[in-house]
Amino acid sequence: MNSPHTPEQLEALRRLDGPALANAIETFNVRLRNEGFASGGLRCLFPGLPPMVGHAVTLRIRGASPPKTGAATYVEGTAWWDYVMSVPAPRVVVVQDVSSERGRGAFLGEVHASILRALGCVGAVTDGAVRDLTAVERLGFHFFAERISVSHAYMHIVETGQPVEIDGLTVRSGDLLHGDLHGVQTVPHGIVSALPAAAAEIEARERAILTTAVSSQVSIDALRAAVESRRHV
Repeated sequence: MNSPHTPEQLEALRRLDGPALANAIETFNVRLRNEGFASGGLRCLFPGLPPMVGHAVTLRIRGASPPKTGAATYVEGTAWWDYVMSVPAPRVVVVQDVSSERGRGAFLGEVHASILRALGCVGAVTDGAVRDLTAVERLGFHFFAERISVSHAYMHIVETGQPVEIDGLTVRSGDLLHGDLHGVQTVPHGIVSALPAAAAEIEARERAILTTAVSSQVSIDALRAAVESRRHV
């Protein structure tokens, strides 16, 4: 399935860091300023990678403890891959851990990252655990997670395609996500094409303040004037 946005539009988003993108989104008044981003509990495990941009594939997992009945297997069936492929590429897997002991085991590691990468995914976000960090970083596959675990325990998928909540951020299937070392946020589809220009305008206005602040002639009055000029633009 094709993205509703052009490759050029998505690449323009990838060139923005998280704070610049968040500032640009604010100018369109499409949501409250305290919405649309994870609260800060998520860790960007590979901050050296370029920003992650992709459409959300949502999963729920469970399995900190053995199931009460039946056999537990780690290797999942492949039927859920069809759902993954139904979401526009590039894709980001968003995994909510609903285990009784969240993060006890890691669903995401080298094997799943390799499979998901082959399915057009560029990264994963989870409030649970991940593992195999060295190998996954070599793949160039982003991990945003709250925990790290050595074991997969009994983790398995229990639901796909439903809204999930990760670190205070509600994510729906197909949502556009951006993530970098600052965190993860959703990007409203309707303003994607306008965001790079908005970010550039904000950066230009802020540059005047920064230039004044590092000037050898800096003064409190000059700083006030720079800040006031930005406020009234």
